[in-house]
Amino acid sequence: MNFPLYIAKRYLRSKSSNNAINFITIIAAVGVILGAASLFVVLSGFAGLKDFTLQFSTIVDPDLKAETAKGKSFILSDEDISKLNNIGAIASYSKIIEERVIIGFDEKNYLATIKGVDEQFQQVNTIDSVIVQGEWFEQDSNQIVVGWGISSNLSLGVLDYAKAVTIYVPKPGKGQITSIKNAYSSINTINVGIFDINETLNDTYIFAPISLVEYLLNYKPNQISAIEFKLKNGVDRNAVMAEIQSALGDKVVLKTREQLNDKLYKMLNTENLAVYLIFTLVLIIALFNVIGSIIMMILDKKKTLSTLFNMGATLKDIRKIFFYQGSLMSIVGGSIGILMGLLLTLNQLYGPEFLKIYITPSLPYPITIKAINVLVVFVTISILGVIASKIASVRITKNLVEHH
Repeated sequence: MNFPLYIAKRYLRSKSSNNAINFITIIAAVGVILGAASLFVVLSGFAGLKDFTLQFSTIVDPDLKAETAKGKSFILSDEDISKLNNIGAIASYSKIIEERVIIGFDEKNYLATIKGVDEQFQQVNTIDSVIVQGEWFEQDSNQIVVGWGISSNLSLGVLDYAKAVTIYVPKPGKGQITSIKNAYSSINTINVGIFDINETLNDTYIFAPISLVEYLLNYKPNQISAIEFKLKNGVDRNAVMAEIQSALGDKVVLKTREQLNDKLYKMLNTENLAVYLIFTLVLIIALFNVIGSIIMMILDKKKTLSTLFNMGATLKDIRKIFFYQGSLMSIVGGSIGILMGLLLTLNQLYGPEFLKIYITPSLPYPITIKAINVLVVFVTISILGVIASKIASVRITKNLVEHH
């Protein structure tokens, strides 16, 4: 039997004759429990917020995107298409033409990005799910779909045949501009739908058939800006990237969804780390109470410790008693805190409406429960608890236990 551990368990369960020490011990335990619960809830909240934010990017961002390595466009030859069709891991892919344009409607102008897409685009992205008015356009037509922000800025409705939506793009060339007509290519279109994803995308994008954008920019057949890929489930993304790069050569640069949103991912990960460090600091402060509690317990048990020492217990054994006591308090308190955190997060996911926290009247604060967060909190509280217990237990000296 482990003698120091047995005594530590007894000390942890028993009450001291001094009420002040009992009170300090309770405060220390409550501090550890609340610290662990808070850390778990905050990490789950940030995981939920990250998933909630990234779900919007998955609507318009593909699994992989091949962008032109030089200039604004590249030619996708029949041989390239044949090679891509032979890559079994690709579920579908869509040819894309993107360009900055001016959109004009009812004497108002707005700077936007037009994205010409082919008929495969709806297989690559779930764009249909974010059309809030009207419908998706038909290929080989002059129809467009605009973002909610563009629609609001231009007072642009759906299927307004009385007024055309004109899209302008500067003509390439050199020399002095002699007239506005010569400076811009333009095309009249009709808006058939409005999408709502997030503020940035709503204010930026117009979707159109690829043939319309090809005509507007005077592109050759199969002259495109990018290709967007949807991969089959469970495939090795790195292996597929190597196959696509081999098929298309150095005229394209391949990017993953994370790379397309690298600033967003970096921001979310940095915020997550910052919050973890802040709440770890709160835990460290809470564990000072554990150190104080153990030192008070050492002073309270001074006579008992002298008896144990005289009976043959070594100084190392006596130190171990209080090291184990502090470690147990931290680990047990941390485990209770994690359980409390789990109950609070489960309530946010599945509890009654009146007990949930809401961002808006209809949107509960997003929460994601991850096993890694349970592990992070448990390991953090355990390591800090062990360090705090070690600091407190080394306060026991030979002089303290030798005298009655």
